[in-house]
Amino acid sequence: MNVRRVAAVAFKEWREVTRDRIFLLLAFCMPAVWMFVFGYGLVLDVEHISFVVVDRDHSSLSRDYLYRFYQSRYFSFQGELADEGEADAWLKSGKARAVIIVPEKFQERLLSGQPANIQTLIDGTFPLRADITKGYTIAINNAYNVDLLADHLARTRGLSRDEALRRTRPLGLEVRYLYNEEVRSTWSTVPALIMFSLMVSSPLLTALGVVREKETGSIYNIYSATVSRMEFLVGKLVPYVMISLINVVVLWLMAVLLFAVPFKGSLLLFFASSILFILTSTGIGLTVSLLVSTQQAALIITVVVSTVPTILFSGLIVPVSSLSQAAQFQAHLFPGMYYTNIVRGTFLKNVGPAVLWPDVLALAVYAAALGAIGYRLFTKRPSV
Repeated sequence: MNVRRVAAVAFKEWREVTRDRIFLLLAFCMPAVWMFVFGYGLVLDVEHISFVVVDRDHSSLSRDYLYRFYQSRYFSFQGELADEGEADAWLKSGKARAVIIVPEKFQERLLSGQPANIQTLIDGTFPLRADITKGYTIAINNAYNVDLLADHLARTRGLSRDEALRRTRPLGLEVRYLYNEEVRSTWSTVPALIMFSLMVSSPLLTALGVVREKETGSIYNIYSATVSRMEFLVGKLVPYVMISLINVVVLWLMAVLLFAVPFKGSLLLFFASSILFILTSTGIGLTVSLLVSTQQAALIITVVVSTVPTILFSGLIVPVSSLSQAAQFQAHLFPGMYYTNIVRGTFLKNVGPAVLWPDVLALAVYAAALGAIGYRLFTKRPSV
């Protein structure tokens, strides 16, 4: 392989990229725009849940119970309703995601030692959000029950408040969150968005760049030139690999500086793995470009091949371990899952090659296999 001929092909391709200003703008701006839009839009934290209240008791205990929701950062009080008949309208319109109904004689029943039932209506349109809302409600309700029991013990047995609380909680539970101490969804999604941006942009740019040679007819110059197949393919891919490497740096800076995601691992491992992933993603684009002859077809096929599996099976939104067995099998067939494991591991867990070597090896195998397929598919003999 002649380095000068490779450089000549790469320089020619770079001039083609820079000549098309829209293409150049997309090459460098598209990944950053996706990171910005999805980084702020794909927030999975369930906070500020809008709710309204129907308080039919209007007692000190009912106000104390509802105040726990008012002061919680997970709930956002929208107002008090006159009766239950208005609740359905608030839920249907989406102005409220939950309705808390306190019955009559709430305080009277509690003070007399009888149970009192509180009804909570939750909008189940989004099951995950509804289930989390239910968990928040149960936690607040349990805490209120413990406080009531502690007050009863302190009043009837002459105990101190602290001693009464200790007796009502014989089993203590202390939860510590590791790797994502503040439990922010952005700390999980933003590193994965590096994978998503590269997996969508790199194959697309490569596919369109190679197919453009066919549409303009300049591919026939390659057929008649002395440049070999390997020299042409390497030279053709070099500009897109370099563009993707620049995008990796930009996306990493956005994740660390703009979204304040901590990077705890090895930069060397991260960028080395990123190079393997770039070679894999550009290899996908190269393979698609060699199978089609128009940019429209390359665009459609690349989007279908790269975007859809990346969203569904990479762990971007739903952990792969939570998928069905069939879906998990499909996830292991796509490179996005392996790179997602690497970026999250290096960003949040400070894990190294001892843990991530299977994922790195999988990317290396993908890059080599796709390169071999591209070399096999490309021929300097034009099809007739």
